[in-house]
Amino acid sequence: MAATTVGRRAGMRIPAWRAEIVVAGGAALFLAYLTVVPLAMLLLGAVSASGSALDFQFTTRYLERVVTDQASLELLANSLIYAGGAAALAFALGTAAAWAVERTNIPARSLWYGLALVPLIVPGIVHTVAWLFLLSPEIGWINAPLKTFFGFSLSVYSLPGMIWIEGLHTAPLAFVLMSAAFRAMDPSLEEAAAASRADAWKTFRRVTLPLLLPSVASVLLILFVRALEGFEVPAIIGVPGRIFVYTSRIYLSLKLYPPSFGLAAAYGLVLLAISIVGLVLHRRATRHAERYATVTGKGYRPRRLQLGRFRYVALGALGLYAFLAVVLPFLVLIYASLVRVYSVPSLESLRELTLSNYSFILEDELTRTAVFNSLILGLASATVVVAVTAVIAWITVRTRLPGRGALDFLAFVPITIPGIVLGISLIWVYFTIPIRIYGTLWILLVAYVTRYLPYGIRGTTSALVQIHRELEEAAGAAGARWWATFRYILIPLLRPALVGVWIYVFIISLRELGAGVLLYSSQSVVLAVRIFDLRDSGNYTSIAALSVFLIIVLVTLVSVLQRIGGRTIREA
Repeated sequence: MAATTVGRRAGMRIPAWRAEIVVAGGAALFLAYLTVVPLAMLLLGAVSASGSALDFQFTTRYLERVVTDQASLELLANSLIYAGGAAALAFALGTAAAWAVERTNIPARSLWYGLALVPLIVPGIVHTVAWLFLLSPEIGWINAPLKTFFGFSLSVYSLPGMIWIEGLHTAPLAFVLMSAAFRAMDPSLEEAAAASRADAWKTFRRVTLPLLLPSVASVLLILFVRALEGFEVPAIIGVPGRIFVYTSRIYLSLKLYPPSFGLAAAYGLVLLAISIVGLVLHRRATRHAERYATVTGKGYRPRRLQLGRFRYVALGALGLYAFLAVVLPFLVLIYASLVRVYSVPSLESLRELTLSNYSFILEDELTRTAVFNSLILGLASATVVVAVTAVIAWITVRTRLPGRGALDFLAFVPITIPGIVLGISLIWVYFTIPIRIYGTLWILLVAYVTRYLPYGIRGTTSALVQIHRELEEAAGAAGARWWATFRYILIPLLRPALVGVWIYVFIISLRELGAGVLLYSSQSVVLAVRIFDLRDSGNYTSIAALSVFLIIVLVTLVSVLQRIGGRTIREA
């Protein structure tokens, strides 16, 4: 009956095979516009001698400079050390916490999952500003007592300082990913090692980590690429400390007068190449993932390691991590938002607390514009990503059209494109093609949709694979065309996955800085960019107030969506 109803309501009378071709062709053109065109313009821009990529006046001076110049070699070294160090620190902290929660009898395990979500929600620029308040050489909360009592201070404006801030911020991501890997792994081999009297460290090093090699490679790649493409720490900490990496150098190249678009494009190509090399190495490391498979049809229940007297030592270590990653940054932001001029806390400063910084962000027209623009872009980008990836997933999973694998590749390839590289690519596109959207919300929407396509395509494809074809076949037998089947059968079945993808894209779009910082204008400013601009003017107390406001909004939003969506949102 349902299939017959669908057939009667079908409005499209295009034959099924023609509908597939039309939809696939439209999707291919759209994806090519989002991915192939910007990358082609980036390549042409890096070798262009003029201000237009289509003049075809080529030069190699920019590429020669970024490859052979001594300063560029130092830039490469800084970028690799920074990204590698941050990835290693985040992986070590996140994996240790995941192992303690999943494999030991540590108390309050459910509490750590909730705490792990908070740093993932907090924008990177907010976390970086918080640690700037904590490790400022003269007035940082941590450095002030160190200097008073011990005569030395820690410099945040250093490569180790950058690695610490980035690694601490991304460690919760490693915790979430490695927790999933620990839960999916059969612990019988670990138990066999324990029965052979191997201690916990030896079992972890010789048994657990080798079995988790595919997950380890994937997590390290994600952390490395995320640090490599990150813009917040290099711009706020690295630039004042004269420690440059590729993302900060791209930004500074465009701040020259006149801007050096060719040099920025050349730096962007090198950064893109490093990301692609990382992806290739990851595929080589995990191409024989079946060798490490331990999850079978056999049921199992992990036996948790009894830590004994070290149970509370581990609990204290997790508590210290939570304090450094969540509590301390939030406390310093609240304090900084309540003072007129930032200083080390004292009785005098506590007597003069004020809400004037919050009044500023409520009364400032540019800040209100940023809030409105962020919400509009979040709603629009999440909706477009869900709609596009749902169609592409259907083409790649349900049809047998030649080239459907290329569609999946085009939708996934933006994951290798750092946000700031995408920004410089779109500058070249819309300075060359006579489509006047630079400096408007439209170019930011293009950037956001391109950047978040990989997250949508993976979530939607995974859900569609689990839906059997028989309902679609029944609708086809009743005379339903493609659109009716897609709308009335597949969309309802995919709704949990689509809702999860929509919410995820909406939330991360509110945090985006890398692409937006190169593409915005005073009329298209967004929240992360507004915080960045306030830093340029030295208005750090207003930054703290806006950061606290943004954290509260994001945490409240996620909590409400979890309550409304229940299990669907938690799984997403």
